[in-house]
Amino acid sequence: MVDIEEVITIANAASEPLKKTDEEIQAIASTVTEHYDDDEVKADFLDLTLQIVVEQPLKIPFVAAVILALNNKKPELARECLIRAITALDERFKAGAWREIKLLLRLLACLQGILEDDGVFPVLDELFSRAADLQAASPEDDVRPSCRQSGSELTQIQCLGLEIVKIILLTIPYIMASSASGLEALASNILDRTDIIASKTHELESLVDPYPGNGYESNHERLSIIGFLQKQLRAEAAESWQLACLPRPWQTPPAEDKPMGLTKHGLPSITVPSPVLAGARPQLPELYFSVYADQDVETVPPTSSIASSILRDSLIDTINTLDYNRNATAKFLIDLDCYFAPDTFVKRATPFDRLREIEEGKSTWKPEDVAVDAVFSQLLQLPNPEHKLVYYHAVLTESCKIAPAAIAPSLGRAIRYLYRNVDTMDLELEYRFMDWFCHHLSNFGFTWKWTEWVDDVELPIVTPKKAFIVGALEKEIRLSFAQRIRGTLPDPYQALISEAKEKDTPDFKYNSDQTPYAPHGREILRLLRSKAPDSELEPHLASIKSEASSLGVAEPLVPSTDAYMTAICFIGSKSLSHVLSCIERCKERLLSLGPQSDAARRQIITSVMEYWKEKPGIGVNVVDKLLNYTILTPASVVDWALVENIGRGIILTQAYAYEVVASTVHKVTNRVRQIVIARIAPGLPTEQAALVDGTLEKERRQMQELFATIEDALVGVAAGIVDETAESRNQDTDGEALLRGWGERWLRVFRRKMAVEEAWIREMLMSGRQVTMDEVERVELGEEMANGNGVAEGRLDPSHSLADPVEVEVY
Repeated sequence: MVDIEEVITIANAASEPLKKTDEEIQAIASTVTEHYDDDEVKADFLDLTLQIVVEQPLKIPFVAAVILALNNKKPELARECLIRAITALDERFKAGAWREIKLLLRLLACLQGILEDDGVFPVLDELFSRAADLQAASPEDDVRPSCRQSGSELTQIQCLGLEIVKIILLTIPYIMASSASGLEALASNILDRTDIIASKTHELESLVDPYPGNGYESNHERLSIIGFLQKQLRAEAAESWQLACLPRPWQTPPAEDKPMGLTKHGLPSITVPSPVLAGARPQLPELYFSVYADQDVETVPPTSSIASSILRDSLIDTINTLDYNRNATAKFLIDLDCYFAPDTFVKRATPFDRLREIEEGKSTWKPEDVAVDAVFSQLLQLPNPEHKLVYYHAVLTESCKIAPAAIAPSLGRAIRYLYRNVDTMDLELEYRFMDWFCHHLSNFGFTWKWTEWVDDVELPIVTPKKAFIVGALEKEIRLSFAQRIRGTLPDPYQALISEAKEKDTPDFKYNSDQTPYAPHGREILRLLRSKAPDSELEPHLASIKSEASSLGVAEPLVPSTDAYMTAICFIGSKSLSHVLSCIERCKERLLSLGPQSDAARRQIITSVMEYWKEKPGIGVNVVDKLLNYTILTPASVVDWALVENIGRGIILTQAYAYEVVASTVHKVTNRVRQIVIARIAPGLPTEQAALVDGTLEKERRQMQELFATIEDALVGVAAGIVDETAESRNQDTDGEALLRGWGERWLRVFRRKMAVEEAWIREMLMSGRQVTMDEVERVELGEEMANGNGVAEGRLDPSHSLADPVEVEVY
């Protein structure tokens, strides 16, 4: 098979003469031309060409250069490439595959020089007409699910219109950088038309704002990607479309060859459906996110430069398309400078301090910063990233392993930026950052310059930075063990890791005679260890209930449940398999507790979390398993965290509280999604459809009730009107304000989750489109990583990292 990869990869283009790239392009064109009569070679070439376009976007200009070279040698083969591209484009339109539509249009844009008449512009005009139709859709046609006190109505149809306009705008630079000329008027005309949509502030932007402020002063400007892309293109038009960052491998044809673009082709007919399909992934307005926004020297393109949009878009598509191969993705990120014009970037691994020495007028953009910035824009995307969070974790880890001298300092500056802005950051993003930070350190010996944050150790726990530090250390301990983490910390941090955290097995509280019902508790433990039948356990549980009643305990079942569950936790403390085995043996009794008493069911959670109070992450994991067994209900978990233990909101500062609530909510929403997918399955018999409808109505109502419980609990904290408790009586005025802020941060997250779920359900049921296998797999797998549920499922013993520790320079 023709090895087109050899040409398009150009791994060392940044350090080798441009002539070599031209020679390779001509060589591949000559090889394919010589074997034109070999149907297998030709078919392989055409297939691979389109595969590279949709899987490796950075290479599209070089694929186009090969086709342009073929046009000089064998125009009919270039014509076949165009026909294949148009056929593929029609198929993507029918499927609503908008990313691939964009990439195929990009290929055609780069081939504008060999297209007759206006080339790609009529297709862009047709697309704009569809976008305008979507924007002008009447309220009756819009998908507008209610959002409980969210202040936003989800207009998914209009969001798709924004996505189409973005595709149009991102195609124009490649047309203007092609070998064609005299297109300025056409470009200006379409920019005039897109301005009315691109320049409008969308009502959903506030829903996905990564820096809502949270009551703190914030200097983060909310930048709509489509909005500043429109401005960038206007600025480029004023500068005669220089587009300095784009490569132009077609501009230097060999002297002995005919000028590229001599033979022109009419663009085959392209059918843009009306109405267009929304595709598999819900479209929402996109806001620009950068972790290098406040530096005194620019290391990434500013938002005023079209390069910021072109580079970011190509990288995001590469990252999200190659999710099946993190190593290949990391290699593309490291080799970023090979795929753009010379002098776009400084030399790789140039120290930040050296950038100040670069003469004025020359680029100070660091390729590693641009690459890392793109990964973080996906890792911290709202409402959900496209893939599981662990994939983006892995890409950054692999990148750091491939080029530690370049990537490690960039990550260090990214970490410092995110930590500085924790106060104003969306709460869900804060926990995503925390998860990545701890996971990443676990792959590199838990090395970090903690001394930089030492002043924040003395802050109250209600401050976001102190809560971040405490939560991060807890997660590090989950990924290792307390003694090791203690050894990586400066003295001021030592008090944050108590001696109790170093115990592998927490004490069994009933070993102390000071604990009520201690004799019975010890006997219950002995019987459970010996796997005694329930008939032997019952007298001791009954005795506890009897004693509790005589002491005036309102719910006598609660203390007996405490003794029973605490014994299970102690027996299962060695590993996850131990606790699951014990729960399995005791499942029937545990299942019987809930129907008898809601308080007893919540006591199961209290017993677990109290036993694992020094390592709450393990407790969260056990609670998650109890939910899977249906021993606990989602409502009981939310009631335990946000009703029974809410106080004035201190629990909201704890990372484990967010994790247990977010995980529980996701189980409920995931269940509803599974039912929706079953409901819209083609060929579902009428009787089964009726049964599924009934189940969906019930599950959806329960989901709404769960969100209502969360809302009601958090509104009280945000307003400062919850009942006063011992934990908060002595809070000063600033502390009360901070606690109200935590309530507002939680409210924002769960209102958004409710809005997104309702929008997805409504869109799926109204459109009736078939679900792709990828969507089914994402729902079946639970998407734990895409919903803020921690680095991994977790284990009672230390978790394993993605890679063995690698020696790397401290950030």
